[in-house]
Amino acid sequence: MSCTLKPLPIPGLMARVACLAATLVLATGAHAQQGGATKPAPGAFERAKEGAAAAPVLSSPLPAGAGTVVPSGSGAGYHSPNSPIAPLPQRNDVVPWSVLTDLSKKTTKDGILPVFNDAQKGMDKTTQRIQGFMVPLDAKPTQTHFILTSVPLTCSFCTPGGPESMVEVKAETPVRYSLEPVVVEGKFTVLPNDQYGLYYRVVDAVPVK
Repeated sequence: MSCTLKPLPIPGLMARVACLAATLVLATGAHAQQGGATKPAPGAFERAKEGAAAAPVLSSPLPAGAGTVVPSGSGAGYHSPNSPIAPLPQRNDVVPWSVLTDLSKKTTKDGILPVFNDAQKGMDKTTQRIQGFMVPLDAKPTQTHFILTSVPLTCSFCTPGGPESMVEVKAETPVRYSLEPVVVEGKFTVLPNDQYGLYYRVVDAVPVK
């Protein structure tokens, strides 16, 4: 599998993210080892469809006042309890995802744009620490340009949430790819009208333990 790295609009960027994530995961052998293929039991497909309809999985926050029967998860997306990857650990030295996702949006002729609150505007062009799961943008063991998300990829071809649950990172020091949470520190910027549809960016980032 190969992915051509060219500037793309947001749908293309997300496709490239998913493609490169799949490439790196498969290349490093980080995907789950399931063993030989087995024949599904009779009726398994129908039961899976019924279960999915009964318990939908969130990919972004619910709007205010939405129904409460859908699992709320944690952070900006839904971290499945069946995930082999543990949720982000509690840390007091990082910006909580709840702060980043607490925003509204407006629709213009150019698309859907973020409306940042005072707390988010106050972080603009300041040094911040962000914790998240790495989505690589290059098929290499170390990354200088990647995305951090509030929840891990649910599969090698899926993005885990909307732009409010992602931070683009441009690292000064290469960061090794890992399925475990990554923490970086750098200059934080809010993006009111980014060409790729992203809301947040950290530049000159360095990894933090």
